[in-house]
Amino acid sequence: MIGMAVLTSAAPAGPLSLPRPFWMLWLGTVINRTGAVVQPFLSVYLVHVQGFTLPGAGVVMTAFGVGSLLSHVLAGWLADRFGRRTTLIGGMLAASAALVVLGAASGLFAVTATAFLLGLTIESYRPASQAMVADLVPPALRPRAYGLLFWGVNLGYSVAMVAGGWFAEHGARAMFGVNAAVAVAFAAVVWRTVPESRPAGGPAAGTGLRAVLRDRPMLAVCAVTAAYGALYAQAFTTLPLAMAEQGVGRTHFGLAMALNGVLIIAVQPLAGKWAARRDPSRVLAAGTAVVAAGFALTALVHDVRGLVLTVAVWTAGEIVIAGAVPTVVAALAPRELQGTYAGVSGMSWSAGAVLAPVIGTALLPSGPEALWTGVGLIGAASALGALLTGGPVRRRTAAANLT
Repeated sequence: MIGMAVLTSAAPAGPLSLPRPFWMLWLGTVINRTGAVVQPFLSVYLVHVQGFTLPGAGVVMTAFGVGSLLSHVLAGWLADRFGRRTTLIGGMLAASAALVVLGAASGLFAVTATAFLLGLTIESYRPASQAMVADLVPPALRPRAYGLLFWGVNLGYSVAMVAGGWFAEHGARAMFGVNAAVAVAFAAVVWRTVPESRPAGGPAAGTGLRAVLRDRPMLAVCAVTAAYGALYAQAFTTLPLAMAEQGVGRTHFGLAMALNGVLIIAVQPLAGKWAARRDPSRVLAAGTAVVAAGFALTALVHDVRGLVLTVAVWTAGEIVIAGAVPTVVAALAPRELQGTYAGVSGMSWSAGAVLAPVIGTALLPSGPEALWTGVGLIGAASALGALLTGGPVRRRTAAANLT
């Protein structure tokens, strides 16, 4: 019977004392994210190439979002039932097929249905990857491993934004083929280099979501994650609208937001060393508090220089907690349910992100002070909740280290 302890001890170590399969998973993730050019520019494609009206494009993007929301739990369940490797490979191949079909589809019904399928598959690698790291990496090294995955995703995404912008201008349909190709490449890397890590036997019948719903500390973490999602997603929903009202143009706004990616790429590997040596719940609480403070300070912003300062503050918090959430979830999850717990956590964040524009646009008419004070209070509540989960997380981490 192959368990997590056997896998972690048997896997040859690579740099930073992490096993070689982890680095292959990291490499595949970077490749995939580097070519993930469709999602950021899908709405542009729908309006300017397909000729959809804004309401029509909204229908398609909503279908995509619903699929993405469901994909976390579905992929997590599949990773526990059929294997992390199987789910990741199958999900990437299915996403590749959906991308090809979406690039060729026309008409509102066909495009909407295909966009839903793309949403259901394109993020399916996340719960499987998170569970795989929990299987392959000892608890003490997980914050570093998850932080490096976060860094790899952002490294690839920075390339994808540049490449996607070029494709959107010069060959929008070709970007679907590029994105499909990198999804297949990710699947190929995992197929050739990453072993199946799921504990033998899998979860017992009737467990899964039911176990999560009975796990009070995990439900508390889900609430924390949803609140953080509602906080962080303001950067891409309400913040552009609020800055426009303050007279910050789109070009200057884009340059200020680019600082987020630059700081993550430059600083996160170094900050990961610091965070990995500390209690993950406290790291999560501290980082969330910094993110909340950064957004709350936006109430004082009147020009691009102030915006740059606040972006730097909340990015610092984001960097600190890069590996904290998955580390906490992995500590709470039973070995055989790592995928399900990761999927529920991912869905919680996505649910918060869906609520972000609702909250932000409801507060925006009341002025910047009310908007950013309210957003900051949501972040403060999330930070407090993260701190309160520390006891159960520490106990389960200690128990995992003994097995």
